[in-house]
Amino acid sequence: MAVSLSRSERRASSLSAMADRWIPKLVLSPSILISLVFVYGFILVTGYLSLSTSRLMPNYTFAGFARYEELFQNDVFWTSAKNLAWFGIPFIVICTALGLFLAILLDQKIRTEGALRAIFLYPMALSFIVTGTAWQWILNPGMGLEKVFHDWGWVSFSFDWLGNPDKSIFCVVIAAVWQSTGFCMSLFLAGLRGVDSEIFKAAQVDGASLPRIYRKIVIPSMRPVFFSVLLILCHITIKTFDLVIALNAGGPGTSSYLPAIFMYTFSFNRGQLGLGAASSMMMLLTVVAVLVPLMYMESRSTRNA
Repeated sequence: MAVSLSRSERRASSLSAMADRWIPKLVLSPSILISLVFVYGFILVTGYLSLSTSRLMPNYTFAGFARYEELFQNDVFWTSAKNLAWFGIPFIVICTALGLFLAILLDQKIRTEGALRAIFLYPMALSFIVTGTAWQWILNPGMGLEKVFHDWGWVSFSFDWLGNPDKSIFCVVIAAVWQSTGFCMSLFLAGLRGVDSEIFKAAQVDGASLPRIYRKIVIPSMRPVFFSVLLILCHITIKTFDLVIALNAGGPGTSSYLPAIFMYTFSFNRGQLGLGAASSMMMLLTVVAVLVPLMYMESRSTRNA
């Protein structure tokens, strides 16, 4: 009887181990399959369309790199690529610097921290469509800031960037910074709260001032937080579409076109599906070119640490 019970226990233990090994795989397999089909599968389809003769409808006749040659000869594409730099660099730099500054201020345990944190985070709760529409009203010379200052008697004040082809892209920067800075602040604040308070006390005993403590000790220790912030901001930069559409529809003309708008316009409005697919693959390569070095540097610094 004791031997039989022991065998039963061993059988039950074997079944339990098998269940522990296979149940997680069975549970995760639908999600993995869906990701393979609807993410990586569609990426492969888009990549092939970029090498095809597709125009208004998909055409799977192979055309080599003809669509890419057509893309690189398109002036609007180079305008959107230039605008990506004019938008992305100020957006990332300002969001990072301003978010860190606000996080340091809130880290001083001020009395109204909860209310200020909610106020700074509120824009992130809005969609980019709402943000673009709101800033379109604010920056509109006939009904926004310019009109308010004129009503106050400052008739020489002028702020017509929204209709200025040379400055319209910076209106997109203003709206994007307003929406994303609070989110960056929350990430930096979480990182600051993870720093041991004993570090501050020890440094102050040694005579270090508070700005010096942040500059020399705290901020360098927040490398993973900076990596996360840069990763998210780069992702937002490259995929920005609805904010521009709501703000100024890429205008005046194509002066504030971004790659996502170029891809959408040529794929669906101008019947150039192959060209749009080629531009989307260039966006993917841009993401890879930005994120892979960041991830490599982060993993290398983690190994060295």
